[in-house]
Amino acid sequence: MSSRPCTVGLTGGLASGKSTVAGILEGLGAVVFDCDDHVHDLYAPGGAGAMDVAYLFGDGVLDPEGGVDRALLAELVLGDPASRARLEGAIHPLVRSAVEEWLATLGPRAVAVVEAALLVETGSWRNYDLLAVVWCDADQQLERAVARGVPADRARGLLTAQMPVNEKRALAQVAIDNSGTRDELDAEVERAWREILSLCTQR
Repeated sequence: MSSRPCTVGLTGGLASGKSTVAGILEGLGAVVFDCDDHVHDLYAPGGAGAMDVAYLFGDGVLDPEGGVDRALLAELVLGDPASRARLEGAIHPLVRSAVEEWLATLGPRAVAVVEAALLVETGSWRNYDLLAVVWCDADQQLERAVARGVPADRARGLLTAQMPVNEKRALAQVAIDNSGTRDELDAEVERAWREILSLCTQR
């Protein structure tokens, strides 16, 4: 038996339901690390990420408390690949370090799910035993993003900037269909969990 947990990178597109799927998987027995939650911590006042962002883009990208104004930062980098690359070059190593520290605390029988939006885009998916991709069609992503309060124009821009989900699915060992109802998603994740457990025993 391996001395490390079975690691699953969980990703998908905008408003595809990654966090919902991660929560269901946690209820089924997985242990979950949410990279976006960790970035929130990094961007908090005094956080290492807030200091890096201020160094890269100036204090104007910070809110009055000294944390990162994430909406403003997103506007700065969304249409600027060079700025986005500088941001990712500063923040992603901090996140990867936190994930490695977390994995080191887990036993070999654990199934460790790391939820992150850009696993495929950054190439980080190769660091995991399995890649799981949550998907639905682009119209559903847009509708769900707008329902969550994302302005429609910004949501369209985010969708355009992201890698098409079909390209992500082509790399995945496990694909999770979130195009239906919540009950259908529960059943789909239970199926995916059985698939994950089977694949983990073969690694």
